[in-house]
Amino acid sequence: MEINIQKRVLEANDTEADINRKFFKELNVFVLNMMSSPGSGKTELLCKTLGRLMPDVSVGVIVGDICTTNDADRLEVTGAKVTQINTDQFGGDCHLAAPLIISSAKKLGCEDLDLLIVENIGNLVCPAEFDIGEDARAVVLSVTEGEDKPLKYPLMFRVADIAILNKIDLLPYLDFDAGLAVDNMKLVHPHLPVFEISAKSEEGLEPWLEWLKIKVFEKTGR
Repeated sequence: MEINIQKRVLEANDTEADINRKFFKELNVFVLNMMSSPGSGKTELLCKTLGRLMPDVSVGVIVGDICTTNDADRLEVTGAKVTQINTDQFGGDCHLAAPLIISSAKKLGCEDLDLLIVENIGNLVCPAEFDIGEDARAVVLSVTEGEDKPLKYPLMFRVADIAILNKIDLLPYLDFDAGLAVDNMKLVHPHLPVFEISAKSEEGLEPWLEWLKIKVFEKTGR
């Protein structure tokens, strides 16, 4: 019975995701779903990314959290359009579902955007299961989390279009094997592009920015 209920929930979400995908296609907006566990440095990475993309690229961000507007407040300083989704009113869901995305995008005023980034709720399980109508999915893993995370949570890395290994500035101080972490990602998803980045120092940021610009310009026709 629980499996059947879960199946119906996902089917309903997929229907809404298809509606979202058509909506964003008509607007020529590239939608990126960024996922990770809590504390991976996702928000700091986005702050640095937005600072380098704008004003050449018009960006909006939908921020998902169970409570608080802390991340949205940080991102708003960059000058991007930002809106917050808190799921505590829905029982504290650990993921963003498709119906929430289109309503938030319309509230954001996405008609003049080139890029819409969804900063999903910090969780390495649930967000991977829910299509939100995005064009691409990125997963962020920090060097403070352990090299085995891709093996323990394979679906997240299997459905991702790119992966980011963040906080590499901390490698000299940690017992963390970056090569093993990347190898484990490749075991789960052999052709997964992996960018090794320090959001703090901006080391390695350029290849990630280049990938993102190419995707945005392909979608917008620029």
